[in-house]
Amino acid sequence: MLTNNVIQSGLQQLGKPYVFNAPPFQANSFDCSSFIQYIFQVNGVSLPRNSRQQYLAGKMINSQNIKQGDLLFFTTRSRKQKKGLEKIGHVALYLGNGRILHTYPKGKKVTISALEPYWKKMMVGVKRIY
Repeated sequence: MLTNNVIQSGLQQLGKPYVFNAPPFQANSFDCSSFIQYIFQVNGVSLPRNSRQQYLAGKMINSQNIKQGDLLFFTTRSRKQKKGLEKIGHVALYLGNGRILHTYPKGKKVTISALEPYWKKMMVGVKRIY
């Protein structure tokens, strides 16, 4: 039930603009982590503000066992060479069927993307929050 509510909350934000370092707890614009924080918060689940802090929450899941509602964490071109948490630069919500819900600079808005091939190559971890 919570998974469906989080996904529905996210889908309601489709098309909202991407703004780097968007303020938390509002729905006018998002960056990747403020988007994730918002859609969980409106469903009663508190998450930290940035993707590296969010990676510390929840339970680590093997990438072969991804389920709807899991958080997928990615590196970026500028963070690829970094180590540990510093490597993380993006977070998205897994919708199922190889699709992710997220917002990022290239897309410039909350959007649905296919997990392959670029995103799959950049993925560094999966977390289940509930």
